[in-house]
Amino acid sequence: MIGRRAWRELRRSYGRRWPIPAACQVPCPSPGFAAPELGRPPARSGCAKSSRAPLATAAFLSSDLRFRFEDLCRMKACGFSSDALRDAPVAGMVDVPLAQTGEGIAECELLKWFVQEGDLIEEFQPLCEVQSDKATIEITSRYKGKVAHINCIPGDIVKVGETLLKMAVEDPHLLMEDCGGLENVNSPTSEMIKSKKCGVLSTPAVRGLAKEYGIDITDVHGTGRDGRVLKEDVLRYAADKRIMEGSSTSPGTDHEEQLPEGAQTHHNVSAKSGWHYNDETIPLRGFQRAMVKSMSLAAKVPHFHYVEEINCDALVELKASFQDNNTDPDVKHTFLPLLIKSLSMALSKYPIMNSCFNEESLEVILKGSHNIGIAMATPNGLVVPNIKNVQSLSILEITKELSRLQQFALNNKLNPEDVSGGTITLSNIGAIGGKFGSPLLNLPEVAIIAVGRIQNAPQFADDGDVYPVSIMTVNVGADHRVLDGATVARFCNEWKQYVEKPELLMLQMR
Repeated sequence: MIGRRAWRELRRSYGRRWPIPAACQVPCPSPGFAAPELGRPPARSGCAKSSRAPLATAAFLSSDLRFRFEDLCRMKACGFSSDALRDAPVAGMVDVPLAQTGEGIAECELLKWFVQEGDLIEEFQPLCEVQSDKATIEITSRYKGKVAHINCIPGDIVKVGETLLKMAVEDPHLLMEDCGGLENVNSPTSEMIKSKKCGVLSTPAVRGLAKEYGIDITDVHGTGRDGRVLKEDVLRYAADKRIMEGSSTSPGTDHEEQLPEGAQTHHNVSAKSGWHYNDETIPLRGFQRAMVKSMSLAAKVPHFHYVEEINCDALVELKASFQDNNTDPDVKHTFLPLLIKSLSMALSKYPIMNSCFNEESLEVILKGSHNIGIAMATPNGLVVPNIKNVQSLSILEITKELSRLQQFALNNKLNPEDVSGGTITLSNIGAIGGKFGSPLLNLPEVAIIAVGRIQNAPQFADDGDVYPVSIMTVNVGADHRVLDGATVARFCNEWKQYVEKPELLMLQMR
């Protein structure tokens, strides 16, 4: 495709041919013959018009056309402006876009790069790490080549289909397969013209430095090659800008000093102290952006909450027994796996609690698998991975899977499969503090349960004696379009008896 386009451009540029006769009154020396410029017909040089075209002249013109065609192809293939590849013998350039990372995902945040400009890349080598609303994903290379230019810096929001970087590939056949990528490659001159209109030539590190100082990099005069903005240019511009700002504020100070004696300026006391507190704008990224969307949708759903207290004395003893007899140092027994397993037992009797609601068709889908989601607070925000098929797992298997999800969540390494397909959510707010919370639904689920801290509380016996018990408060948030209060109360009673009497789990386990 590129070859045919270049051939048509050359034919248009040459226009009509003027044949040169064999015997010419004005000699045309072949050693000093100057080829006509591209886009201009060759000069007649005083030669008489003739209908005969000698083979030598035709051969010269065809060879000259071939040379120009090859030159144009070389310009098309090597017309990039990155310093990292100016001397690289490559076949051409391809764009590496952000691929579709999951269903319904339109954009991702770029977390970090694994490569730099000028690095040699192998096929399927990781290029960068991005974070969507659901998970963190590594983007790998489809090509083998060299990194020519990196278009984004960590922290940027990249839409699906946008170019992450440009690569110089070594396989010439890729040029014909990816013509769209080559059409976007311009010559160094056009790249400089484009940079004056849309941006400047600079490395991601320099753009990040300009972003830290709050400087528009297009205002900085670049002193590098081809006008590239260097680190020193940004620092110099930042210093000059601060000097100008300081000089612009000096007249106001002089004006205050010229006030007559006894005049009151009525300045605030905090302003005289010299302290300046600036507001800070924090963009929401990754899981926090997902929370904005999901909670905005959940707030439109009619909720109701059911609160219950559960005696956890038997649960505390069972957990202590597990820990005392634990022989695996990598396993740490907690209350949560026991709560998850007992919850799954109660869901088997009340499957309506383990369902989702289709608003368009007004249908309730009863989920066969108990994929119980666990809300986790991480440095990157709230995330809800889920344990798949809890009804088929033992308490030990649940403990190990929960530990894996917690470790992956803290390291921001959760897979899309870990955070999708949940059927009901359990929020252990008591691990941080508080008696209980009022949770919002994790749509399209119809129920979510918040459990508070297990703490000692006084309890009255039938004879009036007071004794301490371990009490845990739970709050069940339910979708009132699907569930009613009686159903939630019966379900909670079923779950409560499994927690208060763990031996009943033995009767139902398979």
